[in-house]
Amino acid sequence: MSAGDFDHPDVVLVPHGPMLLRGAESVQDTDGTVHRVERPVVALCRCEKSSRMPWCDGTHKVIPRGAPRT
Repeated sequence: MSAGDFDHPDVVLVPHGPMLLRGAESVQDTDGTVHRVERPVVALCRCEKSSRMPWCDGTHKVIPRGAPRT
């Protein structure tokens, strides 16, 4: 399956984790930069601590729950 096989992207919010996005062709970050999506499913950071924004790098796993976002 490719991103073009979907009518619209599907979104899954992982509890205490990333947002999984399936079927997207691109993602626009907070700076307005458009990132091409080359995989059928990508994980987007929701904790705002990833070193690979907008992509999840697993940093959320080491952040105590309830820690404030910056």
